[in-house]
Amino acid sequence: WEIAPLSFAIEHLESGVSVNSVDDTFSADAGEHSILKTSAVSRGRFLPHEAKRITARDLSRAKLNPRAGSIIISRMNTPELVGECGYVADEFPQLFVPDRLWMTVMRSSSDVCPQWLSYVLSNPPARYGIRGLATGTSGSMKNIAKDPFLAMPVAYPSASEQRAIAAALSDVDALLDGLDRLIAKKRDLKQAAMQQLLTGQTRLPGFHGEWEVKPLGVLGAWRGGMTPSMQNPSYWDGGDFPWISSGDVKVSRLTDTSQHVTSWAVRHGAAVVVPTNSIVLVTRSGILRKNLPVALVDKPMAINQDIKALIPNEAVSGDFLLHALTGYGDQILARCLKAGTTVESVEFPWLKAFIIPIPPRDEQSVIAAVLSEMDAELSALEARREKTRALKQGMMQELLTGRTRLV
Repeated sequence: WEIAPLSFAIEHLESGVSVNSVDDTFSADAGEHSILKTSAVSRGRFLPHEAKRITARDLSRAKLNPRAGSIIISRMNTPELVGECGYVADEFPQLFVPDRLWMTVMRSSSDVCPQWLSYVLSNPPARYGIRGLATGTSGSMKNIAKDPFLAMPVAYPSASEQRAIAAALSDVDALLDGLDRLIAKKRDLKQAAMQQLLTGQTRLPGFHGEWEVKPLGVLGAWRGGMTPSMQNPSYWDGGDFPWISSGDVKVSRLTDTSQHVTSWAVRHGAAVVVPTNSIVLVTRSGILRKNLPVALVDKPMAINQDIKALIPNEAVSGDFLLHALTGYGDQILARCLKAGTTVESVEFPWLKAFIIPIPPRDEQSVIAAVLSEMDAELSALEARREKTRALKQGMMQELLTGRTRLV
C-alpha cells in the first residue's frame, strides 16, 4: 500500500455558514430547507435527518448542499466527537452544511474511493490521530485546522481494493440502517400502544368498567436515598447491595450497578435499601432536560440522594407502574420539573401529587405483559444492532489495515 497524505485524495475542504434555525420536526419530502446539526455525522455515518429547519429570513444565506460522493467531517465539536465523519451517498438539495462541518472536494486525479476514505477516517486509529490534532482553550469544544488535517498520512491500497473494501463495509451499514428503521418503527408502535392502553382509551379483551384516578403519593411508600462516606471502607468494601446513582438508570429493569454498599452501611443508617420490585426515579440530574429515567429493581438495592423510590402497595403492581411512569414521563417533567442553575430537579411534593389512571389489578397485569413483550422485542433488536456494530468494527480493523485482503 502507498503511504501519502490526505491531500493526495482531498483537494480542499469546504464549509457552510451559520444560519438561524428552529430545532423542530422537518420533512425532507416536503422540501423544507434545513441546516445540518453537528450530530449529522456519528459512528462513521452521515445522518441527514439530524437537521434543523432554517428560518425564512435566513434561507438566502445558506449556500452549501451535501454532494453525493463527498465526506462530511465535524471540524468543531466536543473533544470526544471532533473529527467524526460520514460518507454522503446521495444529493440533498434541501439540506445545507453549517460552518462547523467540512465537506470534502475530492481530487479527481487521484482515483481514490471517497466511501473507502470515509471508513478510514472513522476507524479508531485515525479517529485517535484526528482528535490529537484538535486544539482550543475550552475543555468542552475543540477545533481542527485544515493544514495538519490534510497532512495526515494514509495507507492507500489500489483503487480496486478500495472499492471492494467500501462495498463490504457498506453492506454492513445497510444492515445497520435497516435495524435503525425497524427499531424506530417498533418504538413508535410501543408509544402508540402506551398512549392507548395506559389511559384506558383502548381496553384489552375481557375488561370493562371504570378506572380510578389516583395520585402517585397514595400508591405506596416513598423513599429517598443517600451516599455513604467514601472515606469509610467499611461502607463499600465487599458491598452486599447494588447502589443506584442517576447514571445507573439507563435500562427499565435494574439487575446490578457498578458500585455496592455493605450491610454495615445499612445497619448504621449510612445507606437506604429498597426491596425487590420497587420503582426508582431519577429526580435530580442534567438528563432530566430530555427524559425521566425510571426503572424497576429486581433485587434489594440502595439508592443515592438523586433517586426517589416508590415501593408499590396492594393497589398497583410494580410492572404496571414502571410502564405508567415511563409513559407519563414527559407530563411529569412538564408539571414537576424545577429548573436549577446547574442541574434540574423534580419537585417531590408535585411528583407525589401527580395523578394517573389505575385499572384493576388483573387488567394491570395484562397491560404490563403486553408492553413488556414489546420492550423485550425492542431489546432484542437493540442487542442485534450492537452485535452488528461490533462486527463492522472487527471488519474495519481487518480490511483497513491489510490484515485481510479482498483482491
